[in-house]
Amino acid sequence: MKAAVLALALVLSGESAFAQREGHPRPGPAMSKDQRQRMREDMREVYRERGGERGLERGAARPERPRQMTPEEREKLRRDVQNANKDLRR
Repeated sequence: MKAAVLALALVLSGESAFAQREGHPRPGPAMSKDQRQRMREDMREVYRERGGERGLERGAARPERPRQMTPEEREKLRRDVQNANKDLRR
């Protein structure tokens, strides 16, 4: 009888270790509805503190995009960059 209990204990402990090595940990006890709700509220609070997901909360206005440059402004910027690059090479 003791041998059977010992064998069963070894099999169960080996099965648990195998499952964890394979990336399949045994599931813990299920969370109650109250625990899940508390976790959701905690995560919402974290997102609010961080400024929301990707810096925006749902319903928040998106930041304004900078206005598009005119062709003249783009050409001037291009020349300025080229001149700055020439100065760096010297």
